[in-house]
Amino acid sequence: MTILDDAEGLAATGPVCDACLGRPFADRSFGLGNDERGRALRTTLALDADEPYESPDIEACWVCEGLCGRFEECADRVVEALEGIDFFTYQVGTRVPPLVEENGELLRVDAGLDPEAGELLKSEFNREVGKRVGQRTGKEVGFERPDVQLLIDLDTDEIDVTINSVAVYGRYRKVERDVPQTEWPCSNCGESGQLHGGRACPECNGTGYRYHTSVEQEVAPPLVTALRGDEGVFHGAGREDVDALMLGDGRPFVLEVKHPHRRDVDLATIEDEINKASDAVKVDDLRFATHEMTARVKEHDASKTYRAEVEFDASVDEAALADALETLEGATVEQRTPHRVDHRRADLVREREVYEIDGELVDDTHATIDVHGAGGLYIKELISSDEGRTEPSLAGLLDTAATVTALDVLSVEGEDEPFEHPDYFRDE
Repeated sequence: MTILDDAEGLAATGPVCDACLGRPFADRSFGLGNDERGRALRTTLALDADEPYESPDIEACWVCEGLCGRFEECADRVVEALEGIDFFTYQVGTRVPPLVEENGELLRVDAGLDPEAGELLKSEFNREVGKRVGQRTGKEVGFERPDVQLLIDLDTDEIDVTINSVAVYGRYRKVERDVPQTEWPCSNCGESGQLHGGRACPECNGTGYRYHTSVEQEVAPPLVTALRGDEGVFHGAGREDVDALMLGDGRPFVLEVKHPHRRDVDLATIEDEINKASDAVKVDDLRFATHEMTARVKEHDASKTYRAEVEFDASVDEAALADALETLEGATVEQRTPHRVDHRRADLVREREVYEIDGELVDDTHATIDVHGAGGLYIKELISSDEGRTEPSLAGLLDTAATVTALDVLSVEGEDEPFEHPDYFRDE
């Protein structure tokens, strides 16, 4: 059997349009559309039989039932559906009526061909409509995570548009204490700000929040507004304690803006607006990031450097402090979940490494300690021992109670590679 024999068998099944005639041979002769393949086969069959060439009527095709004549129309409707939406990449999908899908399989079976030969109608529809959308908009197809995804439902004659979130990466510095990373609703009033009878909640002064603001509340609204999104989801590379400052180059974060209708905005201007409006939080290096960056930040595979102000219950001399710090440097510490967080975290024993630790006495009962440790290392408990739940600890080695009176984060860096790896950012 030759390809002409197969084509003749397909044509004999009934009125078949060029695209449906050529689709079973979609894997032949790269660079042709299925309609071009079908037209060439139909022409060759007419020449071989020395019969008049008859152009097929797409509307009469029993296989696609005229759908292959709708590529241009569907592309126009897709472009109309995208009006008012910023995007750089797109992807078209198609839902074909079940009976039409079955027709394509019957065509091949009736002609004695492999039922899976060539390609499916929905694949052709995706490609043909997709390339027309690209020609009309000047945008590119995105196969992994496009900005917008379009589903053409040929059964209901509807077009569904999904706008994927946009990720904005940056680093924040928290320069005021008692500011959580994300909004902290008041548990007393259930975030309403009021008690029964309409009285203002005394614990939050009627605000609905335990703290007056958060990093999220300072950063998210300007970005969500500028990108015309529905909401922003804040992801930090770990989080510092509410009473700790975040200094140095700041902590990496990603704000995931849901359903953005704009993507081409000047982030430097928004960064400046945030920094001028907020006394508690400053942001740097805002950039559009990939979805992989969101995952990386959420996993927060990072090491941190802290500065702790420490108070001892008994006098400590410089030699004893130096010996204790030498023991801790490079040590693998076993930490049972601290008392202060055991209400929201599983009671486990975790091993974390102390990369570097250094410090000096301010006086015989006060010291400043700098610690560079693996992600997840509890610094307050490394100092205090948390009633023996952390071993070894500074308090245990000095045989005196030790309390962190102030804690600041000096740096947050990726363990295996920097957060600012170029693969994680959107090409501008």
